[in-house]
Amino acid sequence: MSDFAIELSALRKAFNGNAALDGLDLRVSRGSIFGFLGKNGAGKTTTMKVLMGLMKADSGMARVFGADPSGADGVRARSHMGFVTEDKELYPYMTVEQIIRFTRAFFPKWNTELERRYLDVFEIPLKRKIPALSKGMRSKLMLLLSACRGVELLILDEPTEGLDPAAIEDLLRELVTISSTQGTTIFFSSHQLAEVDQIADHVAIIDRGRVVVEGELDDLKTSYERLQVVIDMNATLPARWADGVEKVRREGRMISILASRNVEAILEQARSIPGASVERFPVTLKDIFLEHVRSN
Repeated sequence: MSDFAIELSALRKAFNGNAALDGLDLRVSRGSIFGFLGKNGAGKTTTMKVLMGLMKADSGMARVFGADPSGADGVRARSHMGFVTEDKELYPYMTVEQIIRFTRAFFPKWNTELERRYLDVFEIPLKRKIPALSKGMRSKLMLLLSACRGVELLILDEPTEGLDPAAIEDLLRELVTISSTQGTTIFFSSHQLAEVDQIADHVAIIDRGRVVVEGELDDLKTSYERLQVVIDMNATLPARWADGVEKVRREGRMISILASRNVEAILEQARSIPGASVERFPVTLKDIFLEHVRSN
């Protein structure tokens, strides 16, 4: 049995000649809380649709617990997962109570105790019809419908969108609880980096359909550093920086260097610039994200 809930290799998908996924490689370990990050249009939603079997890649390999979600094993792959989609669409003619009862009938492992807990914690109104729910309330309901199935993988596309701060804290806490008590793998996208930083143990940042950063979150924040170098206006920068320099930005006399490794060697190189003054700073997930996805 594979140690990975999700495996993607050389995944490609284009729309009207424009690449949404351009050789995406990714592995998500079982039981992890995995933050999947990128700008709008980076390929996050396309990746999730491929994983859910809602879209077929042009080429490459996608596996969910070893099964191809868009192939003959699609039903088996989807039986292991629940998902919350970005559009939060549900049957509009049903009440909350009706859609819970309808969904429950398809899943023998349905967790009724978890259902009751979510109805209470999220204050979901049973008698209200789906169209009368706010987007935030639909997010809560979709998480209930997904998590209570007893699945091994939850795929969540912007799950906290439309929620107030208190509700976001409740939802994030429940995701951590599901992962820690049931071993459920959580694969989620979010534009709110603070939320990812709060609960994820692993992250991947994609840009233009490819992974540009991936790793254990704590390791990334430990290994990355920023050096700020003040130099003389006429000083010459090295023609080639030491291995480990990810980005170099210059604004007048100020040089900002993002380093992912080999920091001591880079520090020594920066100090060798005539008249240089060097300071080093820790790096946040937001810093890493912005440096890898914004245009130079």
